[in-house]
Amino acid sequence: MSDIPGENDQPDPLDSFDEIVDAETTRDPDLAVIEAGSRTLRTQGGPSQADVPARPEDPEVDKALREVEVELATRWGETKLEPSVARIAALMDVLGEPQRAYPSIHITGTNGKTSTARMIEALLGAFELRTGRYTSPHVQSVTERISLDGAPVSAERFIETYQDIKPYVEMVDSQQEYRLSFFEVLTGMAYAAFADAPVDVAVVEVGMGGSWDATNVIDAGVAVVTPIDLDHTDRLGTTPAEIATEKAGIVKRDATVIMAQQPVDAAQVLLKKSVEVDATVAREGLEFGVVARQVAVGGQLVTLRGLGGEYPEVYLPLHGEHQAHNAAVALAAVEAFFGVGAQHAQPLDNDTVRKAFAAVASPGRLEVVRRSPTVVLDAAHNPAGARAAAAAIGEAFQFSRLIGVVGASGDKNVRGLLEAFEPVFAEVVVTQNSSHRAMDADELAGIAVEVFGEDRVQVEPRLPDALEAAITLAEEEGEFAGGGVLVTGSVITVGEARLLLGRG
Repeated sequence: MSDIPGENDQPDPLDSFDEIVDAETTRDPDLAVIEAGSRTLRTQGGPSQADVPARPEDPEVDKALREVEVELATRWGETKLEPSVARIAALMDVLGEPQRAYPSIHITGTNGKTSTARMIEALLGAFELRTGRYTSPHVQSVTERISLDGAPVSAERFIETYQDIKPYVEMVDSQQEYRLSFFEVLTGMAYAAFADAPVDVAVVEVGMGGSWDATNVIDAGVAVVTPIDLDHTDRLGTTPAEIATEKAGIVKRDATVIMAQQPVDAAQVLLKKSVEVDATVAREGLEFGVVARQVAVGGQLVTLRGLGGEYPEVYLPLHGEHQAHNAAVALAAVEAFFGVGAQHAQPLDNDTVRKAFAAVASPGRLEVVRRSPTVVLDAAHNPAGARAAAAAIGEAFQFSRLIGVVGASGDKNVRGLLEAFEPVFAEVVVTQNSSHRAMDADELAGIAVEVFGEDRVQVEPRLPDALEAAITLAEEEGEFAGGGVLVTGSVITVGEARLLLGRG
């Protein structure tokens, strides 16, 4: 179709995309689609962006990375868990405890973890500290998960790190009841890479929960808890208080806890745990917070109150009130790391803070990837995230007609997600991504019809067809009428759409 860049006068890349995915039947579908998208669409988006790397251009490096991905894909995926840190602790032991070679900032919560981690990383880097960042899941490439100095590690370094720890991984595998999982191996790789760099500070996002998460073998001096809501209820609990009990596991003795605004019962759990381990707590809305904010071109202008004072007129190139709150949390976390509010009351240098926030990017979080009509990507995958995205898109974009493209995972609260978007979507195109976790498009359509009504729902099982249908619907408003498309429902859906629209 002419609406997707790079199609004219050449074979349809979307056909090639499907052929490659179908051919990779022995591989993890997430990894297969990443490779397929990069191979068929790399030339359409111009130079790759540093935070979302494409496949390596060197065929030998690409082959070596593929081999690592295949080996990782044979392990338990991130949705299959045996709650324990025994295996990762054993790996850290044989590696010589690399996670203790640097101080850490540990981040848990339900929504906003990755954006907050990126902001913390940017602030620390602006103050000339060498950073390591570990986040999950990835948008397009597994190498995104491990970053040094604000950029994903190169494919070569990723491969080298895996090969370095592989003998130790196999040693631990042979001694444990279950092999190390995909996430556990990646966590070990991250901690080893950070020690090898070496970094001055690691910014670590939990995979799920906190107490038994694989990342929780660090003793972070700063523990960050972003807003807690209902997600992964089958594993973490069915109330905010139960979920907070798991997430409070990252709070270590004598740490500083930076706590975003929380439901009352979740806050009570976090405060009780903090008292038990003599941790100091800073609460959003009391010790720090957002003083003011206004919409600006490409983002927003905020005034933040930190632990050491006020930071006026900070430009944040991200949309939505939730990102302003993430910025306040990130700033407080970095202040706490530097001892502001404890050892001294002097605020951080305002110009350095402004420079850091102005450079923040968070791919797949209300990210504009094309114009005429405007297509926005947002990785919201639970009702709380969807509510934040719906509010933000209404504030930041003046769409006269917004079309949704939704592909969700079957283990999520899909009805709640769709209900959050119902007020802002004129119509919704339901689809599915390539993941084995994806909800069947017809099943998703059944729920969507109940929420939106039959006349507002279109079903397109193939994501390329869903994008084409949504763009066509948005264009019915006319060139200057302000129609738009929001692709959402899953990080995988957003990552695949990003590739299809030439941003990979």
